[in-house]
Amino acid sequence: MTRSRAGSHPQVRAGESVPAAERLQTMQAVRAVAVTLVLLGALLAPDVLGTGLGPAIVTTLGYAGIVAVAEVVRRRLGDTLTGARLVWVFTGLLILDGAWLAWVGHLTGGLSSPLRYFTLMHLAAVALVGSYRTALKLALWHSLLLYLLDDAVRRGALARTANLVDRGTQTEQLAVFITVLWLVAASTSALSAVNERELRRRRLDLESLNELAEQLELTVDPGSAARTLLDSAVEAYGYDRGVVLGSADGQLPLLASYGLDEHQARRPGPPGPSAVIGRAQSSQETVLVRGVDVVADPWLSALLPGACNLIVVPLMAEGRALGALVLEITREKGRRPGPSRVQRRVVAALERSASYASLALRNAWLLEQVQRLAATDGLTGIANRRTFESTLEREVARAIRSSEHLSLVMLDIDHFKLLNDEQGHQAGDDVLRHVALSLTRECRDFDTPARYGGEEFAVVLPGCGPQEARVIAERLRSAVAAASSKAAITASAGVATFPSHARDADSLVRAADDALYRSKRGGRDRMTAAEGPPPETGVELLREGAAARRGQRGSPSGPGPRVT
Repeated sequence: MTRSRAGSHPQVRAGESVPAAERLQTMQAVRAVAVTLVLLGALLAPDVLGTGLGPAIVTTLGYAGIVAVAEVVRRRLGDTLTGARLVWVFTGLLILDGAWLAWVGHLTGGLSSPLRYFTLMHLAAVALVGSYRTALKLALWHSLLLYLLDDAVRRGALARTANLVDRGTQTEQLAVFITVLWLVAASTSALSAVNERELRRRRLDLESLNELAEQLELTVDPGSAARTLLDSAVEAYGYDRGVVLGSADGQLPLLASYGLDEHQARRPGPPGPSAVIGRAQSSQETVLVRGVDVVADPWLSALLPGACNLIVVPLMAEGRALGALVLEITREKGRRPGPSRVQRRVVAALERSASYASLALRNAWLLEQVQRLAATDGLTGIANRRTFESTLEREVARAIRSSEHLSLVMLDIDHFKLLNDEQGHQAGDDVLRHVALSLTRECRDFDTPARYGGEEFAVVLPGCGPQEARVIAERLRSAVAAASSKAAITASAGVATFPSHARDADSLVRAADDALYRSKRGGRDRMTAAEGPPPETGVELLREGAAARRGQRGSPSGPGPRVT
């Protein structure tokens, strides 16, 4: 994928390590150096270059003029010279380079000319600056030009310009030079290919890291952050299996997995300690292991049965151990079983990814903690007044939509102020915590127990009618009275049901609260239901509301029937 940012360099295609514009600019500098050296040689050592020096200087000046014009055009066009046009300019100048070097070399002595080394320099520069494919093509072009010039000299079409003593025949010199030329091309091309491949890998690693960082910024929960980290590692390096383990308190529950079926993910049971992960966390370095010891790592070995050649990357944030990324190294096809090797580049990339993910996990856990603190009572750990009010509003709206009952139980600890005065506030806090725990145990999964204020508690009962609400309210009151605490307590309760006793959330709270105070005035330690229409009246109200809504949906002015 190609990304562009304002003020950045020209776009780089997926197969490129360096932008083509920068390659062209570098080769222009190489041409300027070559022209300067030729002119200095003509000025300082004219005898060495032979009798064809004059035409060689004229040719060089003409070549320099063409290169200068190409540079002016490149600067004028700027960013508009991209794509195919830039490639054509780059290729055309390389062809011109070969023709100039071959002709100037012929004029100054042929294969005996000292300028023949410029051909090797030019070939090496193209292999390193351009690409190994371009260098091989250019080697073929140089070889063809040398052969054509030699053939023309042998046939008498061109005059022989050598002024040095020949070593061997002209054909032998040509064969030797072309061999050297291809050796230079092959060696520099090999180095260029290795370098280009490494640069491409580094660039892909950096792109993967940037993409991971962007995705982690969008995660808001630990599970999403762990899956993002694992998906990035698997996509970049192709591992067969992997897991992310961790929690805010340093335990090792499973956060995300890849390559594990559902049975394997559930098999281990409660998370336990791991010797391998502990070693990675204590050293804060990646650990490579051939296998997992069933005795020392029962949890990890059960999670990854038969695992071998593992990479264990610790997840650390501000010096604290949060968990670990565990990956199983993929073996190459056709390779005999044995320890696989992993490149240091891959380990470094995984460590950088893990550091990014560790910060995202820590932030997600902090966000969960803040949200939990904002939604719960700090002393009792159940919903606070604000959460209770929002939950009640939401449940009332749902009861209206679904034509269901909704009940509310209000409970108050009897003589709580006297208990605080006689036994102290610590005893009172202990009683409140035990009452909250008792309510939580007695409630259904979808009920909401909350601390309404002081020693008063409230329980929202969705889908609960008047008769059932009385039974549940009495059970809750009895559970509070039997709460395990240092002080013996009793409680009073009041219960009200929507829509039998109220038409909205506020009136439902008032009805339940009035019933609670009737329990207080009646002698405490009892439950009282709200006064209002008989229960069947509430049922009729629900039916009328449902029929009215069905009529609105079926009227011509309504939105029409809905398929569910």
